[in-house]
Amino acid sequence: MPANSSLQTKPQLARRLGLFDATMIVMGGIIGSGIFVNPSVVARQVSTPFLILGVWALGGLLALLAAFIWAELASLRPQVGGQYAYLREAFHPSIAFLYGWVLLLVIQTGGMAAVAVTFARYFLELTHVPVTDSKLAVVILASLSVVNCFGVRTGSTVQSVFMVLKIIAITVLVVCGLLLIGPSQGAVATGQRAGLMLDRPASFGLLTAVGAAMVPVLFAYGGWQTATFVAGEIKEPRKNLPRGLIIGIAGVVLLYLAVNLVCIRALGTAGLAATKAPASDVMRLALGAFGAHAIAAGIAISTVGFLSQSMLTAPRVYFAMARDGLFFKSVGALHPRTRVPIVAIGLQGSLAIVIALWGAYEQILNYVVSMDFIFFGLTACCIFMFRRQRFPVEVAEDGNARIIRVPGHPVTTLLFVAACWLVVINTIYKYPSNTLIGMAILIAGIPAYMFWRWRNRS
Repeated sequence: MPANSSLQTKPQLARRLGLFDATMIVMGGIIGSGIFVNPSVVARQVSTPFLILGVWALGGLLALLAAFIWAELASLRPQVGGQYAYLREAFHPSIAFLYGWVLLLVIQTGGMAAVAVTFARYFLELTHVPVTDSKLAVVILASLSVVNCFGVRTGSTVQSVFMVLKIIAITVLVVCGLLLIGPSQGAVATGQRAGLMLDRPASFGLLTAVGAAMVPVLFAYGGWQTATFVAGEIKEPRKNLPRGLIIGIAGVVLLYLAVNLVCIRALGTAGLAATKAPASDVMRLALGAFGAHAIAAGIAISTVGFLSQSMLTAPRVYFAMARDGLFFKSVGALHPRTRVPIVAIGLQGSLAIVIALWGAYEQILNYVVSMDFIFFGLTACCIFMFRRQRFPVEVAEDGNARIIRVPGHPVTTLLFVAACWLVVINTIYKYPSNTLIGMAILIAGIPAYMFWRWRNRS
């Protein structure tokens, strides 16, 4: 809980974001470069249109379930920090601190460094500017840090513009694939096997293949939770944040299914499995070299939009930690005019820049996954704690407290928790050494928490 009541006299976050902003933030946190690449990864695990689209649809159902879980949490606790606040109040401040700890040191900064370098590589391929990808990554990270220091309205506007451009890029891909590429240009095998539902007899091997295909799908759908970080800056957060979560994730599911349908239609399942750049191949079939360059520009825009969303949202977690007395006091400071946590923004941007220059971001991403999904499962468990009414429900100023409920709870919530932790188990199995590194960073947060508690009491 906030340790010092005097903090209440300091400048507070400004509520300047509406439903459209919340929806764009949700979609911007999910759609990065994954949807342009991951369809081929899935096709290498399962090889019929039914299974490929089925896996993406199942991932979409889990994402929609997550939307309702986070929507209920947001309507119960519309507080700055989102997921951090839920863990703090449902379990213990130490659990929330450990989440913020790995978010800052691994999940957010490592992911941002990797995405920034991805942007740099696509940008340099298009422009051939004489600069290294790491230096260009530093420029984009620093630029977005500065933009978000001008205020949440400015940062959200930039993020929304990039999100709209992402939607346009995906729509162009889908329309070109449907209108300019005939079915005959796809692989012959797809037409021959169109009537098949399964690519092998129902067996344990089929189940494990579907499970392996689900991993990149769940990764591609991840990121919805970051919208809750800015709950303290959303107007009527009890109403707008849950709606933004549900509308945003539903929109992403439709876009993702459309992209996969087009890729299967244009390339066939065999062609889709063989390529490493399915979106580029589809656009090359539709518009030649110009199409391939156009989608490369779209992917570059998508990565910048993802970075912009990350720079906007995650610093609010470190801000909340500092306001709770669990981090450097300066990180909890707001600029008196823009009313944004500029120190928290600068800290995150600086760490992402260091990782981008260091070049170890690809290794970091290997153990980001286990950390992220551990806390996804824990956060969903907060529903059980809050429904026991161990903590009072916050009531709006008008005396009403409309709470969005998770449909099918507790069965659906338990299914989501099980899916999250199955991803963790699979990651431990595939990358045991990297998972140990991630666990070591997580455990290192325990003495860090004890230090901040001791310092705060002193």
